Amino acid sequence: MKSLVVLSALLLVAVCYAAPGEEKKEETKESTEAAPAERPKTFKRLIPADVLRDFPGMCFASTKCATVEPGKTWELTPFCGRSTCVVSEDTPPRLLELVEDCGPLPLANPKCKLDEEKTNKTAEFPNCCPAFKCEEGAKLEYPEIPTVAPVPEEIETTTTPKAA
Repeated sequence: MKSLVVLSALLLVAVCYAAPGEEKKEETKESTEAAPAERPKTFKRLIPADVLRDFPGMCFASTKCATVEPGKTWELTPFCGRSTCVVSEDTPPRLLELVEDCGPLPLANPKCKLDEEKTNKTAEFPNCCPAFKCEEGAKLEYPEIPTVAPVPEEIETTTTPKAA
């Protein structure tokens, strides 16, 4: 039994301190293009929350390697985004993660470049989202994203303090 506890603890440490990788998550498309030198709108999507078996009523924030109470928000640093732990209205209730981020990067376009002066990757969300500068008449195009159920309005407008 002791070796199982040690193995679980080692696995948790490995997950928390592993190099961040990209995860596939369902996304909701809010905008398909942005005007030149304009930031794209932010994207919101609900996904099942990660939950640790020892903390069943809390979301696990892997980017912070911490548990978060329902209703609390945390930054997704080193990524540009934030998440909020929410409880579904399903029966039985489930923990969900409301993820807000910059959405997909635009498709390659030689007439549009990343605007280094207006892009601050270390700023808080949404100010960390990339900004682009396009030549006159050029437009950014974004990849097609499968549409999922919209985020309920009462969740969208909820603002909560950041987790400690």
